[in-house]
Amino acid sequence: MAGKTLTRMDLTEAVFREVGLSRNESSALVESVLGHMSDALATGETVKISSFGTFSVRDKAARVGRNPKTGEEVPILPRRVMTFRPSHLMKDRVAAGNKS
Repeated sequence: MAGKTLTRMDLTEAVFREVGLSRNESSALVESVLGHMSDALATGETVKISSFGTFSVRDKAARVGRNPKTGEEVPILPRRVMTFRPSHLMKDRVAAGNKS
């Protein structure tokens, strides 16, 4: 598996090359999209991107966990977590990429 990570700069460069905006405009566009997504998730909204997937936030209840090193029971506080569910098209595309 390749160790490459797609970064904001990579996204900005892709927008610059493919859309034709300046680098500053491309950066502002990427930041704006990511900002809108972050704001929506922070307020509990779901972000659905067609043919990509759905980001959502869910509440996890308090529970008792166990320290694997000592076996001691530890309370885990309730919290909100973000989840991602890929679309069927994304799942198929990723699966096709696994075939060498």
